[in-house]
Amino acid sequence: MFSRLPLATAFAAIALALLTACGGGEADKDTPPKTVLDFFPIKIGARTVRMQIAALPAEQQQGLMFRKTMGDDEGMIFVFTSPQQMGFWMRNTTLPLDIGYIDPTGELKEIYPMYPLDERSVSSRSRNIQFCLEMNQGWFKANGVKPGDKLDLKALAEALKARGLKPEAAGLR
Repeated sequence: MFSRLPLATAFAAIALALLTACGGGEADKDTPPKTVLDFFPIKIGARTVRMQIAALPAEQQQGLMFRKTMGDDEGMIFVFTSPQQMGFWMRNTTLPLDIGYIDPTGELKEIYPMYPLDERSVSSRSRNIQFCLEMNQGWFKANGVKPGDKLDLKALAEALKARGLKPEAAGLR
């Protein structure tokens, strides 16, 4: 879960204003927008993950809290409006997770384990992180997904549009 770092909190507030701006076209008016509960198939490296998208501040604060299970190829991607150093914790989260820190170009830079209910922040070393992917612990290693692999940013942008959010607010086209 996203910890309460002051800079990150400010960016999250900006994200709410920017990401909720009109994001869809005419066809979207007939279909209600998807929510944080919906899954989107998005590739990272050679693997396709069913990702839930936490883009709004309340979604980012909730993250995977209180979740009892998560499928083998399911995860949650956190989308921020600009790159920064990130820090996540496991408040109210009983699932053992790994977190992958991803830069604005979609490159996976760092992977760290996170342990159930541990409230110590697991921070990125880089200050150039814009996307964070939480997966079941061991998933990255078991699936050969490693630093240098790329997140499919086009698929992420389309998923944000399906959510009724504006991908441009996160630098995506």
